[in-house]
Amino acid sequence: MNFDRLLGQLDAADSIPPLDQWQPALTGDMDVCITADGRWLHEGVPFSRPRLVRMLASLLRRDPEGYCLVTPVERWRIQVEDLPLIIVEADYRDGAWWLTTQLGDSVRLGREHCLSVTQTPSGEQVPQVPVRFGLAARLNRNVYYQLVEAASVRPLACGASELGVESDGVWQPLGSIDKEDTPDEAP
Repeated sequence: MNFDRLLGQLDAADSIPPLDQWQPALTGDMDVCITADGRWLHEGVPFSRPRLVRMLASLLRRDPEGYCLVTPVERWRIQVEDLPLIIVEADYRDGAWWLTTQLGDSVRLGREHCLSVTQTPSGEQVPQVPVRFGLAARLNRNVYYQLVEAASVRPLACGASELGVESDGVWQPLGSIDKEDTPDEAP
């Protein structure tokens, strides 16, 4: 995959190509890794051109073989330590939370894009949200705390409680609270 040639052919800053329509055979593995904190590395060295990272992210999807960079004629598998995208901004407007990734993807939390709490490779329970083509984004710490400030608690059947926010009329979980962590009610 020739990165400079691709940069010349695609303007990834404005659009995502129709990756779901491209079905080339797996070409092989490429020494590209997306770290848990969202950095892109090629042969262990961070990419120095943000435009190149945005372009490559526009070619990324999750296939049965793993995370792949896809063009109409090539498909290269890459490594992802946790999730390939990170939510870095949250904005509440028109009755919904809008989340934006470090690469400019924006999703409206609702039925189509619901938060779920999953485990990171380090064992933490952190919310994630589906974005596109099988890709999901992890909430960064600042966005998580912003949502926690707006959150409410609702009881679960098992005696624990769940922390979350409403967005577009849909409950969005941020995490559970064990019964022993819940303050006792006043008599």
